Amino acid sequence: MDKNADQVYIEKVLKGDTNSFAYLINKYKDMTYTLAMKIVKNHEDAEEVAQDSFLKAYEKLDSFKGDSKFSTWLYTIVYRNSITKIRKKKVATSDIDDYVVDNYSEGSESPQIDAIKGEERKKYVKEAIDRLPEKDAYLVTLFYMNDSSIEEIEKITGLTQSNIKVKLFRARKKLNTELSFLLKEEVKTIL
Repeated sequence: MDKNADQVYIEKVLKGDTNSFAYLINKYKDMTYTLAMKIVKNHEDAEEVAQDSFLKAYEKLDSFKGDSKFSTWLYTIVYRNSITKIRKKKVATSDIDDYVVDNYSEGSESPQIDAIKGEERKKYVKEAIDRLPEKDAYLVTLFYMNDSSIEEIEKITGLTQSNIKVKLFRARKKLNTELSFLLKEEVKTIL
């Protein structure tokens, strides 16, 4: 249903009703900002990336073929704009591993976090994700918070499915380490 609703508004925009684009902005602005923030790690830069992404999506809307969900197409733009923003700030770039992990699993949480519930759990998970490297945080956010499939992430990032699985596997290990550290620090403050 969502894909159809998006398509209705896209068609309205393409027919000249530019105000209909506001529906798409309102629907996707939070996740767009969140994804940008995971990479650029700066409020102002994330806002700029989100705005630039919506502007680019609006300008290129006629090139959206509907082969994937609008959100996948939009998040691809966000990803590319975020990476461009980072590259402008950093001279060095990181290499991409192409190793395949055969024992890929989708388990994500640390055993320590199971004892914490509700808002406090969200706080620790968010803080741990924020401590991950930009690309890892982006993948974790897409996969776990946005429920994007490996195939959708492949379209968004341009990474191979095996590479995504490797990166998610490693990101989960890093996330587990960060959660363990955060929870250990919390226990120290209580005692």
